This record gives sequence, structure tokens and C-alpha cells, in this order.
Amino acid sequence: MEQEYASGLLESAVRELSRLPGVGRKTALRLALHILRRDESEGVALGESIINLRRNIRYCGVCHNISESEVCEVCGNDRRDHSCVCVVENVRDVMSIENTGQYSGVYHVLGGVISPMDGIGPDQLEINSLVERVKSGGIREVILALAATMEGDTTNFYIFRKLGGIPGLKITQLARGMAVGNEIEYTDELTLGRSILQRTLFSDSFNS
Repeated sequence: MEQEYASGLLESAVRELSRLPGVGRKTALRLALHILRRDESEGVALGESIINLRRNIRYCGVCHNISESEVCEVCGNDRRDHSCVCVVENVRDVMSIENTGQYSGVYHVLGGVISPMDGIGPDQLEINSLVERVKSGGIREVILALAATMEGDTTNFYIFRKLGGIPGLKITQLARGMAVGNEIEYTDELTLGRSILQRTLFSDSFNS
């Protein structure tokens, strides 16, 4: 098969860059040529940072957030409220909520939401570990902070059914200041912060 570019090395770089989400071959070519134009040390630093990221980042053994150690900085912080657990879809949502400065509890990252159309069921998410974490004691509130979508609501309800019988546990959800269909990471910090502070009992969403 004939090469699309004059250099096999360039073609290889474009192929790998185009595997990134939202990056087509034209964008990948621009990125590769940009790297070539920059000082060699910059390209080496970029490559090393990606290698270090892939080799050294792990997932927290408690909440499944990204971490450089067995337990992430949030879970390892004694000043956080470990009795309040905010359940989110992914690591980006943790970052979004942290940026509001309105939440002082800890997190539980599911790694996705239930989506039968995409072949994602409850067993492929970190739901069982959440149930075990709550059953182990010390947790008074679980905040369901998933996107206001059909998949997010389905996941919320599934978790509520799994946790609903645990005595003394309050299950809340973000106030619907977020528009229906909005992803957490694309919600502005002010709206997201208010949604956390004004959270409501999850049971009220289907009892009203």
C-alpha cells in the first residue's frame, strides 16, 4: 500500500494522533508538523510526559479517581467530609465539581453510565464497589451527580434501588438548575455549584 505522506515516520505520527477523540487526519497532520517545527526538546518533553502519564497514573483504590498513588489526594485528605460521597460518571466530573469550590466531601467515580444501546450494563460500572463502600459504614449521604440525561437518570434510579434499604442513609441528587440533557463537565461553575448546595432528596423526584 502506497504511503499517503512522503515520510513513513510522519505517516505513523499522524495515524497515532488521529486515534485521539475529536482529532481527524487533517488536524493530526497539523499537530505533527507543529511538533516538527518546534525545538526538539519540546517534542521530547511532550513524548516523555505522555509516557509518564500512561505508566504512572493509576486509579484510586477507594473512589476510582485518577491518582499517582494507591489512594487519591481527595480520599487521603482528612479535612474532607468522608461521610458524604458524590457519585459521578467520570474523572472530568470530579474536576468540574472541585472547580466550584462548593463541595468538601469525597467522590465515587462510576466510569460511565448504564446505556443498553451502547452495551453498558451495571456490572461494567463501579456500582458494586459503591454499594460495598456504603455498607462498610461511616457514610451518611450519597449525592447522585450524574448528567440529566436518560442514561444518567436510569443509573441514578438503579443506584437508588441498590442503596435505598440502608438505614440512616440519605440519597440526594443535584438540584435541577442544570438543563435537562446537560453534561456535568459542560455546565458552568456557578450553576453547578448552586446545584450541589441546593441538592434535593432523590426520592422526591418520583414521589412528586
